[in-house]
Amino acid sequence: MLNISNAHFLGKESLFKPPFRKMFVKMGGIPVKRDTSNNMVKQVVDLFNQTDNLVIALSPEGTRKKTERLRTGFYHIASEAKVPIVMAAMDYNEKKLTVSNPFFTTEDEIKDFRFIIDFFSKAEGKFPKNGFAHLKKSPF
Repeated sequence: MLNISNAHFLGKESLFKPPFRKMFVKMGGIPVKRDTSNNMVKQVVDLFNQTDNLVIALSPEGTRKKTERLRTGFYHIASEAKVPIVMAAMDYNEKKLTVSNPFFTTEDEIKDFRFIIDFFSKAEGKFPKNGFAHLKKSPF
């Protein structure tokens, strides 16, 4: 069973400055340097390798705004750290949270991303035009 009582989230390092640093760290925040995507992926993979029980919650879009594609960092983190991805989609109209079973990345990255996009496309947000439906046409 997934234990989320010790869940963490990633945030850009600039958010972790006084006066908010202590609050974000207490809430489970982990500051990451976003100089290069590989650097960020390596930082988080190293965290997984150094920690026995680590759960990280993050947005696959990498932002709260509408995006034209999914960011791939979360996928590469899971793949390189050999940890499962558990997705959670909130449907605004249904007032429902759907959580996926844990799944591990495969050798077929495009198939994996289609699975991820399909999962999130089934939930409608408060602003549907900012959702995932438009990503179904994208390779990811």
